[in-house]
Amino acid sequence: MENTYTFKRKENKYLITPQQQSALLEMTGEHLREDEFGESTVCNIYLDTPSNHLIRESIAVTEEDRPYKEKLRIRAYGIPEKDDKVFIELKKKFKGIVYKRRIATTLSKAESYLKEGRLPEESQIMKEIDYTMRRYGMPQPSAMVFYERKAWFDKDQPSLRITFDRNTRYRMDDLSYEYGSSGKLLFPDDTRILEIKACGAYPLWLCRALEDLDIRKQTFSKIATAFKKEYYKEKKDEQYIRIDNREQLLPGHLPRVPGVRVRMRASCLLCGEL
Repeated sequence: MENTYTFKRKENKYLITPQQQSALLEMTGEHLREDEFGESTVCNIYLDTPSNHLIRESIAVTEEDRPYKEKLRIRAYGIPEKDDKVFIELKKKFKGIVYKRRIATTLSKAESYLKEGRLPEESQIMKEIDYTMRRYGMPQPSAMVFYERKAWFDKDQPSLRITFDRNTRYRMDDLSYEYGSSGKLLFPDDTRILEIKACGAYPLWLCRALEDLDIRKQTFSKIATAFKKEYYKEKKDEQYIRIDNREQLLPGHLPRVPGVRVRMRASCLLCGEL
């Protein structure tokens, strides 16, 4: 589980199969240390304006056209109770570099901040988050995204972090933790999301493993994909299963989302630009 409150790094995403995940861990395992918390359920509440300005801006233009993007969210590990820890986060991306600011607080204080504007603390980081919140008119919950995550760190370079997300799901209603972590599945199969987060170039052993397994960097966003799937989907029959006492979309023939593009870039063994 991440407990860093501010950092600057590159974050690259890859869509992979369970077989690629197993093979990658087998090839790189001697260099990695598993996160002490094991697998955790990451529960995100994304904040946006009534017109969904932040996510629409993110979707409307490419990184080349508009190199600066930002997101506001509340993150918890597992479904929190009122006195449990959550994080209020401001995530900025400029020319491929991610800058994250976040503070830890309780769920009740985070909810009070959203409803009443009462700062949960007077830190510099909170003031930065609050400035952005007020610039957008105090965004409110607009979507929730959940997934099961396992994380590993490089034994020699702990700033290099590798995560695998599975069972990624989302919902656009019942935007509160009290309704559990159920939602519609983002993928129609058992696709995993590999994220590699690094402050510099990848080590050679990781570059070789990615190359051997034909794992390529892709431009991808969980919340952007969920938004497109929800608001631009075709009307088709959907099946649901129950999870956390709620219904969840079964994997199957999900509608193709018009306008969703996956851009790929060839890997480079030396610069870490994969």
